[in-house]
Amino acid sequence: MTRTTEPPGAGVGEALSFDLTSRPWIGVLRCDGSQDELSLRRLFAQADELRHVVGDLATQEFALLRLLLAVVHDALDGPGDIEEWAELWEDPDCFAPVQAYLEEHRDRFDLLHPVTPFLQTAGLRTAKDEVFSLNRIVADVPAGEPFFSARMPDVERLSFAEAARWVVHVHAYDTSGIKTGMTGDDRVKGGKVYPLGTGWAGGLGGVFAEGETLRETLLLNLVAADTEELGFSPGDRPAWRREPCGPGSDGRSATGLRDLYTWQSRRVRLHYDADGVHGVVLGYGDPLVSRNMHRCEPMTPWRRSPAQEKKLGQSPVYLPLEHDPARSAWRGIAALVADRLEDGGGAEGASRLRPRVLEWIARLVTEGHLSRRSLVRARVVGVRYGTQQSVIDEVVDDRLVMPVVLLHRQDPAYARQAVAAAEDADRAVRALGDLAADLARATGSEEEGPMSAAHAEGFDALEHPYRGWLSAMADAPDPFGHRHTWQRQVRQTVGRLGDRLVAAAGDAAWEGRIHTDKKGRTHWLNAGLADAWFRGRLARALGDPGSPDSGGSGGGAVASTDGGPPGPGPTDLPETDHAATDPKAHV
Repeated sequence: MTRTTEPPGAGVGEALSFDLTSRPWIGVLRCDGSQDELSLRRLFAQADELRHVVGDLATQEFALLRLLLAVVHDALDGPGDIEEWAELWEDPDCFAPVQAYLEEHRDRFDLLHPVTPFLQTAGLRTAKDEVFSLNRIVADVPAGEPFFSARMPDVERLSFAEAARWVVHVHAYDTSGIKTGMTGDDRVKGGKVYPLGTGWAGGLGGVFAEGETLRETLLLNLVAADTEELGFSPGDRPAWRREPCGPGSDGRSATGLRDLYTWQSRRVRLHYDADGVHGVVLGYGDPLVSRNMHRCEPMTPWRRSPAQEKKLGQSPVYLPLEHDPARSAWRGIAALVADRLEDGGGAEGASRLRPRVLEWIARLVTEGHLSRRSLVRARVVGVRYGTQQSVIDEVVDDRLVMPVVLLHRQDPAYARQAVAAAEDADRAVRALGDLAADLARATGSEEEGPMSAAHAEGFDALEHPYRGWLSAMADAPDPFGHRHTWQRQVRQTVGRLGDRLVAAAGDAAWEGRIHTDKKGRTHWLNAGLADAWFRGRLARALGDPGSPDSGGSGGGAVASTDGGPPGPGPTDLPETDHAATDPKAHV
């Protein structure tokens, strides 16, 4: 350990300490709108007065919330079943046992403890006793892009509170890549450890439920041990109730939620003096394979992987469904609400599983502990890594307010219509993109740029209306009629955007030119024909909003052969050269 200087007023030989149970270090937003920084003790004592945790990044908030959930699960040793959970929900002082728990384990929550520093490895060192820049744990300093950070260009020093937050974050989201080997780690080859993957949460499409207060948020995500979809082990415990980690890994698997929420994917040692932290030693810790962890990890949706099934010769194989930064949460609502039982997977398993934490809330709704008409905010958080996962390219942070009736197990009609409505928007925007491409073809111009711009404009125009429509579903007596209302709104909104594209096309587009499509058919393509094709595609995408059969099945919209204008009918429309493409359906 690097030599430290006593703080002012410290006695001779007195070691530095930063007790996370009593010293403020977690940022919070209070219900009155003010911000504060609290210790663990005060945070749990005031949880009903706080809106939510505030981090330096959304990913830091997610990592800190999981740490808080591990504390609650372990302090309460539960909840054991849904009845115990209901008692906690009704008890305003439900977190009282946490205070005694924090006192009992106080030494393990000391960031600077000489033997068991919080989530660190005492004595961790490289063969050359190197101490690295704090850039290695501070994720808001983009690698190679210092001008996009307020910390430009390096992090020279952190307060103990900041350092504690980044220690929690680095275990969850640290990048992969080649890392300097630690003395005593048998994985070291030539002074290095070769890539073992990102921190555990870095591979997840993080999802959790937000309540009106931090107390509600913690309880909504506090999954009971009698939940069928998750495996619970009596030996499950968080990192601070385990033996301190050495420099290597024993290759063990996670024992349950408390273990996963505090998984030690890295080995860390802070270097500090009386004024704060000035360096870090960072290496690989315990790697964890995400394959088929859906019975352990509740805070991500899952997807089946045909490639992994073929490779391993087993079925099904599920992997976390990561977030796509290009798609807002509302466009990926299917991953949040799709019921595994209706996915047609049968004995082979569904193609997707919604996050188990939302499956848990579905149970609370189904068994009457939450009102069918109440709203829940689904928060989605994740990262997109770049260059072999060695840098963080983007952070995903979004919220989607949903009526909890969407999660009801025995009444899937609302969820089906919510998903179908997002698909309505997707198809309509594709039609708009095809119009932009056709207008570009009519002038002999490049097509991809106008198509992408039309997609972006269409989704932007529909995002706020969809979110409002979704929230209003809580009071909708008929989900099918509610979707018909949405289809009419989409038709009007996207139709107006199409009108603007045609009006701005210019004389060259109205004059037109000869165009040969992918099937070898030749057309004289101009703005008038492109507009006619667009109206036909829009009719196919949304059906006739006035028809009682339009979109009522909850799947794709019913095609209407007489919903378009005079000209080619929807069944005769030629394919465009470049079909509108979307990223793979992520949250």
